Amino acid sequence: MNVARAVHELGGAVEIWVALGGTAGAQHRDLMEGQGLLVHGFEVAGETRANWAISDATGAQFRLQLPGPEWSEAEGDGALADISNRADGIVVLSGSQPPGLDAEFPQHLAASLVSGCRLVVDTSGDALRQLVEHPRAEVPPFLLRLDQAESEALAGAPLGSVVDSAALARALLARGVATWICLARGAEGSVLVGQEGAWHCRAPKVEVASKVGAGDSFTGAFVLALAQHAPPQEALRHGTAAAAAAVMTDGTALCRSTDVARLAPDCALRQLDA
Repeated sequence: MNVARAVHELGGAVEIWVALGGTAGAQHRDLMEGQGLLVHGFEVAGETRANWAISDATGAQFRLQLPGPEWSEAEGDGALADISNRADGIVVLSGSQPPGLDAEFPQHLAASLVSGCRLVVDTSGDALRQLVEHPRAEVPPFLLRLDQAESEALAGAPLGSVVDSAALARALLARGVATWICLARGAEGSVLVGQEGAWHCRAPKVEVASKVGAGDSFTGAFVLALAQHAPPQEALRHGTAAAAAAVMTDGTALCRSTDVARLAPDCALRQLDA
């Protein structure tokens, strides 16, 4: 939902495909439609899960994420067919998977999309491990996006520098995990690696109000730039600006288009050595 909200805020045309259940699901739909978003709901049993982000007086932030209802095999198959039938242009699979959903769902989705439709994956847990450990090079996602904690968990060690992140991204690229690999480095921005080269985009310094939604804002701005025919390295700049803009806002607010436009020129993009 947050990726679609970011695309909408930045002026892009987007449809939210979202699983909704119970009273909470109906409330989510009302909130999204109230923001002028085009919503395609997929009904599931149980209540849409709740998440909280709590900030204390020191500025530390704690996130509580409930698992949500367990999906049946039929719900998983139905979701795959429904997304595939509606997919056009760029599809973003974002967030953790619900309990019960096949860990190979991202790979099944990549294989089911029509030719020319690009899949961007930003997920975690078993689905991420499956994608990395058992890549299907014949139908890889267009882009795999990882946050710093996920990257370091895969590396088995801290990634202390941009060079370290680029090395991990190149290793994942060589294994056929995705056509492009993007690794977040927090306040240092992000690293993007593909067959055409490797780039680092450093985020400008901003005052941090809340880190909620920074990664989703990055992804929204990145894919919108791709849809507008920007090369991936320029999409990296737009995503970096959106992530920086998002941390300036409170609570569940995401990036603001005016902040993204203002910050983009200050995002330092450089190509990395091979």
